Amino acid sequence: MNRDTVTVLHVDSETEFSGGEVQVFLLMEGLRSAGYENILVCPPGSKAEQHARERGFDVAPVALRNDFDLPALLLLRRTFRELAPDVLHFHTGRATWLGGLAARGSGRPTVSTRRMDRRVRRNGKTRLVYGHLIDGVVAISEGVRACLTGGGVAPERVHVIHSAVDAQALRSGADRATTREELGLAPEDVALLTLASLVPRKGLDVLIEAFHGLATRAPTRLFVAGSGPERERLEAAARSGGAAARIRFLGRRADRAALLSAADIFVLPSRQEGLGVAALEAMAAGLPVVASRVGGLADAVVDGRTGRTVAPGEPTALRAALAELVDDASLRRAFGAAGPARVADGHSASAMVAAYAALYRSLLAGDRPVATA
Repeated sequence: MNRDTVTVLHVDSETEFSGGEVQVFLLMEGLRSAGYENILVCPPGSKAEQHARERGFDVAPVALRNDFDLPALLLLRRTFRELAPDVLHFHTGRATWLGGLAARGSGRPTVSTRRMDRRVRRNGKTRLVYGHLIDGVVAISEGVRACLTGGGVAPERVHVIHSAVDAQALRSGADRATTREELGLAPEDVALLTLASLVPRKGLDVLIEAFHGLATRAPTRLFVAGSGPERERLEAAARSGGAAARIRFLGRRADRAALLSAADIFVLPSRQEGLGVAALEAMAAGLPVVASRVGGLADAVVDGRTGRTVAPGEPTALRAALAELVDDASLRRAFGAAGPARVADGHSASAMVAAYAALYRSLLAGDRPVATA
Protein backbone atom coordinates (compact mmCIF):
# COMPACT_ATOMS: atom_id res chain seq x y z
CA MET A 1 0.00 0.00 0.00
CA ASN A 2 1.10 3.55 -0.72
CA ARG A 3 1.77 5.10 2.70
CA ASP A 4 1.64 8.65 1.23
CA THR A 5 -2.14 8.29 1.20
CA VAL A 6 -4.64 7.73 4.00
CA THR A 7 -5.92 4.16 4.18
CA VAL A 8 -9.35 3.52 5.67
CA LEU A 9 -10.32 0.01 6.66
CA HIS A 10 -14.10 -0.45 6.60
CA VAL A 11 -15.74 -3.30 8.54
CA ASP A 12 -19.24 -4.53 7.60
CA SER A 13 -20.68 -7.67 9.20
CA GLU A 14 -23.68 -8.20 6.90
CA THR A 15 -23.91 -11.13 4.49
CA GLU A 16 -26.73 -9.58 2.43
CA PHE A 17 -26.73 -6.28 0.58
CA SER A 18 -29.18 -3.56 1.61
CA GLY A 19 -29.28 0.19 2.16
CA GLY A 20 -26.40 0.22 4.60
CA GLU A 21 -24.10 -1.49 2.14
CA VAL A 22 -25.17 0.94 -0.60
CA GLN A 23 -23.93 3.73 1.68
CA VAL A 24 -20.65 1.95 2.43
CA PHE A 25 -19.82 1.66 -1.25
CA LEU A 26 -20.98 5.18 -2.05
CA LEU A 27 -18.54 6.38 0.61
CA MET A 28 -15.72 4.12 -0.57
CA GLU A 29 -16.12 5.24 -4.18
CA GLY A 30 -16.07 8.87 -3.14
CA LEU A 31 -13.04 8.40 -0.93
CA ARG A 32 -11.21 6.60 -3.72
CA SER A 33 -11.89 9.52 -6.05
CA ALA A 34 -10.49 11.84 -3.36
CA GLY A 35 -7.23 9.85 -3.18
CA TYR A 36 -7.93 7.62 -0.18
CA GLU A 37 -7.17 3.92 -0.13
CA ASN A 38 -9.96 1.63 1.06
CA ILE A 39 -10.00 -1.93 2.35
CA LEU A 40 -13.23 -3.75 3.14
CA VAL A 41 -13.46 -6.37 5.86
CA CYS A 42 -16.64 -8.41 5.38
CA PRO A 43 -17.88 -12.00 5.67
CA PRO A 44 -16.48 -14.41 3.07
CA GLY A 45 -19.02 -15.13 0.36
CA SER A 46 -21.10 -12.09 1.26
CA LYS A 47 -22.75 -9.86 -1.32
CA ALA A 48 -20.47 -7.06 -0.17
CA GLU A 49 -17.35 -9.14 -0.89
CA GLN A 50 -18.57 -9.86 -4.40
CA HIS A 51 -19.46 -6.21 -4.95
CA ALA A 52 -16.09 -5.01 -3.65
CA ARG A 53 -14.08 -7.34 -5.87
CA GLU A 54 -16.12 -6.33 -8.92
CA ARG A 55 -15.34 -2.67 -8.18
CA GLY A 56 -11.64 -3.24 -7.62
CA PHE A 57 -11.48 -2.74 -3.85
CA ASP A 58 -9.14 -4.71 -1.61
CA VAL A 59 -11.02 -7.22 0.56
CA ALA A 60 -10.08 -9.02 3.77
CA PRO A 61 -12.75 -11.71 4.42
CA VAL A 62 -13.63 -12.21 8.08
CA ALA A 63 -16.81 -13.96 9.24
CA LEU A 64 -18.47 -12.08 12.12
CA ARG A 65 -20.99 -14.69 13.23
CA ASN A 66 -22.19 -13.25 16.54
CA ASP A 67 -21.25 -10.79 19.25
CA PHE A 68 -19.34 -13.49 21.17
CA ASP A 69 -17.25 -14.68 18.21
CA LEU A 70 -13.81 -14.90 19.82
CA PRO A 71 -12.07 -16.34 16.71
CA ALA A 72 -13.42 -13.39 14.68
CA LEU A 73 -12.17 -10.97 17.32
CA LEU A 74 -8.67 -12.47 17.19
CA LEU A 75 -8.70 -12.52 13.38
CA LEU A 76 -9.78 -8.87 13.28
CA ARG A 77 -6.94 -7.95 15.63
CA ARG A 78 -4.44 -9.72 13.40
CA THR A 79 -5.95 -8.18 10.26
CA PHE A 80 -5.72 -4.68 11.71
CA ARG A 81 -2.11 -5.26 12.70
CA GLU A 82 -1.05 -6.70 9.34
CA LEU A 83 -2.85 -4.20 7.11
CA ALA A 84 -1.94 -1.24 9.35
CA PRO A 85 -4.65 1.18 8.15
CA ASP A 86 -4.71 4.79 9.27
CA VAL A 87 -8.40 4.78 10.23
CA LEU A 88 -10.80 2.00 11.23
CA HIS A 89 -14.45 2.57 10.25
CA PHE A 90 -17.16 0.22 11.56
CA HIS A 91 -20.47 0.22 9.68
CA THR A 92 -22.72 -2.10 11.72
CA GLY A 93 -23.43 -2.74 15.38
CA ARG A 94 -21.59 -6.07 15.43
CA ALA A 95 -18.66 -4.61 13.53
CA THR A 96 -18.50 -1.78 16.07
CA TRP A 97 -18.48 -4.14 19.04
CA LEU A 98 -16.01 -6.74 17.77
CA GLY A 99 -13.96 -4.24 15.78
CA GLY A 100 -13.76 -1.83 18.67
CA LEU A 101 -12.52 -4.55 21.00
CA ALA A 102 -10.02 -5.75 18.40
CA ALA A 103 -8.70 -2.22 17.86
CA ARG A 104 -8.30 -1.43 21.55
CA GLY A 105 -4.75 -0.36 22.34
CA SER A 106 -3.77 -0.04 18.67
CA GLY A 107 -3.66 3.73 18.74
CA ARG A 108 -5.61 3.97 15.48
CA PRO A 109 -8.62 6.29 15.24
CA THR A 110 -11.93 4.42 15.26
CA VAL A 111 -15.20 5.58 13.71
CA SER A 112 -18.63 3.94 13.97
CA THR A 113 -21.66 4.80 11.83
CA ARG A 114 -25.08 4.12 13.33
CA ARG A 115 -27.97 3.89 10.88
CA MET A 116 -30.84 2.59 13.02
CA ASP A 117 -33.24 4.79 15.00
CA ARG A 118 -33.51 2.38 17.92
CA ARG A 119 -32.78 3.77 21.36
CA VAL A 120 -29.33 2.84 22.63
CA ARG A 121 -29.50 1.11 26.00
CA ARG A 122 -27.95 2.76 29.02
CA ASN A 123 -25.65 0.02 30.23
CA GLY A 124 -22.04 -0.95 30.67
CA LYS A 125 -21.62 -2.10 27.08
CA THR A 126 -22.79 1.27 25.75
CA ARG A 127 -20.39 3.09 28.07
CA LEU A 128 -17.52 0.85 26.98
CA VAL A 129 -18.22 1.08 23.24
CA TYR A 130 -19.07 4.75 22.88
CA GLY A 131 -17.02 6.03 25.80
CA HIS A 132 -13.77 4.10 25.27
CA LEU A 133 -13.60 1.95 22.11
CA ILE A 134 -14.88 4.43 19.52
CA ASP A 135 -13.40 7.88 18.91
CA GLY A 136 -16.01 9.25 16.50
CA VAL A 137 -19.68 8.23 16.40
CA VAL A 138 -21.65 9.14 13.27
CA ALA A 139 -25.44 9.37 13.26
CA ILE A 140 -27.06 9.48 9.82
CA SER A 141 -29.87 11.77 10.97
CA GLU A 142 -30.93 13.94 13.88
CA GLY A 143 -33.33 11.16 14.88
CA VAL A 144 -30.47 8.69 15.19
CA ARG A 145 -28.43 11.26 17.11
CA ALA A 146 -31.29 11.56 19.61
CA CYS A 147 -31.33 7.78 20.06
CA LEU A 148 -27.61 7.80 20.83
CA THR A 149 -27.62 10.70 23.25
CA GLY A 150 -30.81 9.40 24.85
CA GLY A 151 -28.91 6.21 25.61
CA GLY A 152 -26.17 8.08 27.40
CA VAL A 153 -23.67 8.68 24.59
CA ALA A 154 -21.89 11.99 25.19
CA PRO A 155 -23.21 14.59 22.70
CA GLU A 156 -19.70 15.82 21.86
CA ARG A 157 -18.85 12.36 20.54
CA VAL A 158 -21.74 12.28 18.04
CA HIS A 159 -21.42 13.75 14.54
CA VAL A 160 -24.40 13.93 12.19
CA ILE A 161 -23.45 13.01 8.63
CA HIS A 162 -26.51 12.42 6.49
CA SER A 163 -26.67 9.40 4.23
CA ALA A 164 -26.71 10.33 0.58
CA VAL A 165 -27.70 9.28 -2.89
CA ASP A 166 -25.87 9.37 -6.18
CA ALA A 167 -28.33 11.48 -8.14
CA GLN A 168 -26.42 10.94 -11.36
CA ALA A 169 -26.81 7.16 -11.10
CA LEU A 170 -30.59 7.60 -10.86
CA ARG A 171 -30.64 9.30 -14.23
CA SER A 172 -30.40 5.96 -15.99
CA GLY A 173 -31.79 7.12 -19.31
CA ALA A 174 -34.50 4.50 -18.89
CA ASP A 175 -37.51 5.28 -21.03
CA ARG A 176 -40.56 5.79 -18.81
CA ALA A 177 -43.00 4.54 -21.42
CA THR A 178 -40.98 1.38 -22.07
CA THR A 179 -40.64 0.52 -18.38
CA ARG A 180 -44.34 1.17 -17.75
CA GLU A 181 -45.21 -1.10 -20.65
CA GLU A 182 -42.96 -3.83 -19.24
CA LEU A 183 -44.79 -3.50 -15.92
CA GLY A 184 -48.16 -3.80 -17.63
CA LEU A 185 -49.24 -0.24 -16.87
CA ALA A 186 -51.84 1.56 -18.92
CA PRO A 187 -51.24 5.26 -19.69
CA GLU A 188 -53.96 6.31 -17.25
CA ASP A 189 -52.70 4.13 -14.36
CA VAL A 190 -51.26 5.88 -11.31
CA ALA A 191 -48.31 3.72 -10.23
CA LEU A 192 -47.34 3.57 -6.55
CA LEU A 193 -43.91 2.15 -5.80
CA THR A 194 -42.04 1.10 -2.68
CA LEU A 195 -38.43 -0.09 -2.58
CA ALA A 196 -37.82 -1.81 0.75
CA SER A 197 -36.71 -4.95 2.51
CA LEU A 198 -39.74 -7.09 3.34
CA VAL A 199 -39.37 -6.90 7.11
CA PRO A 200 -41.84 -5.73 9.79
CA ARG A 201 -40.19 -2.38 10.51
CA LYS A 202 -40.83 -1.20 6.94
CA GLY A 203 -44.61 -1.18 7.58
CA LEU A 204 -45.57 -2.73 4.24
CA ASP A 205 -48.53 -4.48 5.84
CA VAL A 206 -49.89 -1.01 6.63
CA LEU A 207 -49.35 0.04 3.02
CA ILE A 208 -51.22 -2.98 1.67
CA GLU A 209 -54.15 -2.36 4.02
CA ALA A 210 -54.23 1.29 2.99
CA PHE A 211 -54.04 0.42 -0.70
CA HIS A 212 -57.02 -1.90 -0.52
CA GLY A 213 -59.04 1.17 0.49
CA LEU A 214 -58.11 2.91 -2.75
CA ALA A 215 -59.94 0.31 -4.83
CA THR A 216 -62.83 2.62 -5.75
CA ARG A 217 -60.65 5.52 -6.96
CA ALA A 218 -58.95 6.20 -10.29
CA PRO A 219 -56.90 3.31 -11.73
CA THR A 220 -54.03 2.66 -9.36
CA ARG A 221 -51.33 -0.02 -9.17
CA LEU A 222 -48.95 -0.84 -6.34
CA PHE A 223 -45.49 -2.30 -6.97
CA VAL A 224 -43.44 -3.70 -4.08
CA ALA A 225 -39.76 -4.13 -4.96
CA GLY A 226 -37.61 -5.95 -2.43
CA SER A 227 -37.05 -9.27 -0.73
CA GLY A 228 -37.21 -10.53 2.81
CA PRO A 229 -38.80 -12.92 5.29
CA GLU A 230 -42.20 -11.17 5.29
CA ARG A 231 -42.95 -11.78 1.61
CA GLU A 232 -45.30 -14.74 2.10
CA ARG A 233 -47.29 -12.95 4.79
CA LEU A 234 -47.49 -9.75 2.74
CA GLU A 235 -48.61 -11.62 -0.36
CA ALA A 236 -51.36 -13.25 1.69
CA ALA A 237 -52.47 -9.81 2.91
CA ALA A 238 -52.49 -8.58 -0.67
CA ARG A 239 -54.73 -11.47 -1.76
CA SER A 240 -57.20 -10.91 1.06
CA GLY A 241 -58.53 -7.52 -0.06
CA GLY A 242 -60.35 -5.92 -2.91
CA ALA A 243 -57.27 -4.63 -4.72
CA ALA A 244 -55.41 -7.95 -4.96
CA ALA A 245 -55.21 -7.85 -8.77
CA ARG A 246 -53.51 -4.45 -8.67
CA ILE A 247 -50.69 -5.31 -6.23
CA ARG A 248 -47.54 -6.84 -7.68
CA PHE A 249 -44.44 -8.09 -5.86
CA LEU A 250 -41.33 -7.61 -7.98
CA GLY A 251 -38.72 -9.20 -5.71
CA ARG A 252 -35.23 -7.74 -5.40
CA ARG A 253 -34.52 -5.49 -8.37
CA ALA A 254 -31.28 -3.93 -9.59
CA ASP A 255 -33.05 -1.49 -11.93
CA ARG A 256 -34.11 0.98 -9.25
CA ALA A 257 -33.68 3.98 -11.54
CA ALA A 258 -35.94 2.44 -14.18
CA LEU A 259 -38.62 1.61 -11.62
CA LEU A 260 -38.53 5.14 -10.24
CA SER A 261 -38.85 6.57 -13.73
CA ALA A 262 -42.02 4.52 -14.29
CA ALA A 263 -43.71 5.38 -11.00
CA ASP A 264 -45.97 8.30 -10.09
CA ILE A 265 -45.82 8.16 -6.27
CA PHE A 266 -43.23 6.68 -3.93
CA VAL A 267 -44.31 5.27 -0.56
CA LEU A 268 -42.22 4.38 2.51
CA PRO A 269 -44.51 3.63 5.51
CA SER A 270 -41.77 2.55 7.93
CA ARG A 271 -42.39 1.98 11.62
CA GLN A 272 -38.69 2.73 12.25
CA GLU A 273 -36.18 4.32 9.91
CA GLY A 274 -32.73 5.77 10.50
CA LEU A 275 -33.05 7.96 7.44
CA GLY A 276 -34.77 6.22 4.52
CA VAL A 277 -32.36 6.42 1.60
CA ALA A 278 -35.01 4.98 -0.73
CA ALA A 279 -37.10 8.10 -0.10
CA LEU A 280 -34.10 10.27 -0.96
CA GLU A 281 -33.61 8.30 -4.16
CA ALA A 282 -37.25 8.85 -5.08
CA MET A 283 -36.98 12.59 -4.45
CA ALA A 284 -33.77 12.78 -6.47
CA ALA A 285 -35.66 11.08 -9.31
CA GLY A 286 -38.41 13.70 -9.11
CA LEU A 287 -41.15 11.68 -7.43
CA PRO A 288 -43.53 12.85 -4.71
CA VAL A 289 -43.06 10.84 -1.52
CA VAL A 290 -45.54 9.65 1.08
CA ALA A 291 -43.69 8.47 4.18
CA SER A 292 -44.04 7.83 7.89
CA ARG A 293 -43.07 10.59 10.27
CA VAL A 294 -40.34 8.56 11.99
CA GLY A 295 -36.59 8.86 12.48
CA GLY A 296 -34.74 10.55 9.67
CA LEU A 297 -37.74 10.32 7.33
CA ALA A 298 -39.36 13.12 9.30
CA ASP A 299 -36.42 15.36 8.35
CA ALA A 300 -35.81 14.13 4.80
CA VAL A 301 -39.39 14.41 3.47
CA VAL A 302 -40.77 17.93 3.88
CA ASP A 303 -44.53 17.70 4.35
CA GLY A 304 -46.30 19.98 1.90
CA ARG A 305 -43.15 20.54 -0.16
CA THR A 306 -41.73 17.21 -1.36
CA GLY A 307 -44.61 14.99 -0.28
CA ARG A 308 -46.72 14.01 2.69
CA THR A 309 -45.72 12.53 6.03
CA VAL A 310 -48.12 10.57 8.24
CA ALA A 311 -48.03 8.88 11.61
CA PRO A 312 -46.58 5.34 11.44
CA GLY A 313 -48.83 2.30 11.62
CA GLU A 314 -52.03 4.15 10.66
CA PRO A 315 -53.51 2.84 7.39
CA THR A 316 -56.35 5.39 7.40
CA ALA A 317 -53.95 8.35 7.46
CA LEU A 318 -51.73 6.71 4.86
CA ARG A 319 -54.72 6.03 2.62
CA ALA A 320 -55.84 9.67 2.84
CA ALA A 321 -52.38 10.95 1.87
CA LEU A 322 -52.17 8.55 -1.05
CA ALA A 323 -55.69 9.42 -2.21
CA GLU A 324 -54.82 13.11 -2.26
CA LEU A 325 -51.91 12.51 -4.61
CA VAL A 326 -53.70 9.91 -6.72
CA ASP A 327 -56.46 12.44 -7.40
CA ASP A 328 -54.25 15.48 -8.03
CA ALA A 329 -51.69 15.19 -10.83
CA SER A 330 -50.65 18.84 -10.46
CA LEU A 331 -49.80 18.30 -6.79
CA ARG A 332 -47.76 15.23 -7.72
CA ARG A 333 -45.80 17.31 -10.20
CA ALA A 334 -45.22 20.12 -7.70
CA PHE A 335 -43.97 17.80 -4.96
CA GLY A 336 -41.84 15.85 -7.43
CA ALA A 337 -40.24 18.99 -8.84
CA ALA A 338 -39.09 20.05 -5.36
CA GLY A 339 -37.37 16.73 -4.65
CA PRO A 340 -34.01 17.09 -6.45
CA ALA A 341 -33.23 20.41 -4.76
CA ARG A 342 -34.08 18.91 -1.37
CA VAL A 343 -31.66 16.03 -1.95
CA ALA A 344 -28.92 18.35 -3.19
CA ASP A 345 -29.32 20.39 0.01
CA GLY A 346 -27.41 18.20 2.43
CA HIS A 347 -27.88 14.72 0.99
CA SER A 348 -25.45 14.69 -1.92
CA ALA A 349 -22.78 12.02 -2.15
CA SER A 350 -20.05 14.66 -2.38
CA ALA A 351 -21.20 16.32 0.85
CA MET A 352 -21.28 13.00 2.69
CA VAL A 353 -17.79 12.01 1.52
CA ALA A 354 -16.37 15.44 2.41
CA ALA A 355 -17.85 15.24 5.91
CA TYR A 356 -16.36 11.80 6.58
CA ALA A 357 -12.99 12.90 5.20
CA ALA A 358 -13.04 15.91 7.54
CA LEU A 359 -13.83 13.64 10.49
CA TYR A 360 -10.97 11.29 9.58
CA ARG A 361 -8.54 14.22 9.31
CA SER A 362 -9.66 15.59 12.66
CA LEU A 363 -9.13 12.25 14.40
CA LEU A 364 -5.77 11.69 12.72
CA ALA A 365 -4.68 15.13 13.92
CA GLY A 366 -5.33 13.96 17.48
CA ASP A 367 -8.69 15.62 18.03
CA ARG A 368 -10.19 12.74 20.00
CA PRO A 369 -12.55 13.24 22.93
CA VAL A 370 -11.33 12.12 26.33
CA ALA A 371 -12.76 8.74 27.34
CA THR A 372 -15.79 8.99 29.59
CA ALA A 373 -16.36 6.94 32.70
